[in-house]
Amino acid sequence: MALAQTSSVSLTGLTGNLIDVEVDISDGLPSYILLGLPDAALSESKERVRAALVNSGEAWPNKKVTVSLSPAWLPKSGSSFDLPIAITLLMAQGQVPKDQPGECIYLGELSLDGQLREVHGVLPALLAAKKSGFIRALVPYENYQEAKCVSGVEVIAIRHLTNALAYLRSGQIPDSPQLFSSSSSDYLLDLCDVAGQVAARRALEVAAIGGHHLLFIGPPGTGKTMLAERIPSILPPLSEESILEVTAIHSIAGTLMGRELLSKLPPFVAPHHTTTAPAMIGGGAHAIRPGATSLAHEGVLFIDEAPECGRGVLDSLRQPLESGEVTISRAVGSVTYPARFMLVLAANPCPCGRFSGRGRSCTCTQVAIRRYLQRLSGPLLDRIDIRVFIDSPSRIEMASEELGESSATVRERVIAARAIADDRFAGCSWRVNSQIPPSQLRNRFRAEKSGMNFLHTELDKERLSARGFHKVLRISWSIADSRGHAIPTKEDVELALRLREGMELLA
Repeated sequence: MALAQTSSVSLTGLTGNLIDVEVDISDGLPSYILLGLPDAALSESKERVRAALVNSGEAWPNKKVTVSLSPAWLPKSGSSFDLPIAITLLMAQGQVPKDQPGECIYLGELSLDGQLREVHGVLPALLAAKKSGFIRALVPYENYQEAKCVSGVEVIAIRHLTNALAYLRSGQIPDSPQLFSSSSSDYLLDLCDVAGQVAARRALEVAAIGGHHLLFIGPPGTGKTMLAERIPSILPPLSEESILEVTAIHSIAGTLMGRELLSKLPPFVAPHHTTTAPAMIGGGAHAIRPGATSLAHEGVLFIDEAPECGRGVLDSLRQPLESGEVTISRAVGSVTYPARFMLVLAANPCPCGRFSGRGRSCTCTQVAIRRYLQRLSGPLLDRIDIRVFIDSPSRIEMASEELGESSATVRERVIAARAIADDRFAGCSWRVNSQIPPSQLRNRFRAEKSGMNFLHTELDKERLSARGFHKVLRISWSIADSRGHAIPTKEDVELALRLREGMELLA
């Protein structure tokens, strides 16, 4: 009997689980048995591994081969186990020296000719391996840059199975691709591109300071999408912890090609209004993948033409907006992904879109307008902090050669205001004003007495819900931080209420 073992990693959400890959070669009828709850892609590994070994000049045992992926109760998915299975099989035959336990991790999909193909989730897999004490990893050549994001682990890039075998037999390390540096946090779009819209720009800054959710309502062509696309350019750069978390999510989803590795820029995700609820929240029949809410983690989720979204799609965002995470349950198990994002919705004021504050030029009836806007449910709107009505810029604003403030200028003020909040939240589990718990708002983080009396009056008159009361108070803290106030004044609270109710924002 010949027995060998190597190690790999299986991902459940962002959590990496170490997997022992064991191969037993024994006498009996030639067969291949794979144990350990594999999915369809993993069950097909036999033919990929066999062809890769034969086409690389290695022997396939004409005996009974049993492959066990432990722990056996944990479902395994994907093709990243091809390389460890092939290596372990050769170790069991004595073709390759056996590994020292807990030393090396293997990840990679094999093509039929022995080439190693890129796999998803390398970054979170190596983070889990490093936490368990592993010091070395063999990964596909295309995943080298991503794998090098994990410090403390020696990464060896493999193009072909023969490269891996040459390293294991003689210690010959194959050539690695050239590392490219992660660039700065510069954003291509700038807020100075937007003509006019002073009130909307001010609302945007307040939202960026506190991480508040936004709703833009206005006719087509007034700049709703332009404003939303430029929100990441005024947000502070991501922290080191957030950079790794965001990169790990995009690694699992396979969307790193659209985002630079270890980028400091907050992500911007804009799904089409015809997207489905599983695409928005996440899911999958075999491997549970993150949806748009998780891909926008620590950034902005923008939904244009929000009233046109399918029934229930927007309402599926209600739970992530409150908890900052999303739990997806399927037959293969449950996975929890982080989902802390700024939600930005854009909507036309009526079905034809021509309703304007400067004069009604549309022919929609009041019933049609009301029915159109009611596609945004009350419970969802109650979770939106700031509502802004955007009208077309005037001719003077469009003709002016003077540009508005740049994103860099606004970002400096946002960073300064968040620094004030950081000092106030020292030792707390939250970081921005929109995350202050209700209990703390009623005790520790109250506004001035006159401001609190004003809010209580609005609550008594049933103009505010309990959630709206807390939302206004959180917005007032963001306004106070932007103005340098130690505590929100009555004026800050009144302005916060106007933002909340969608009234005209005063400068």
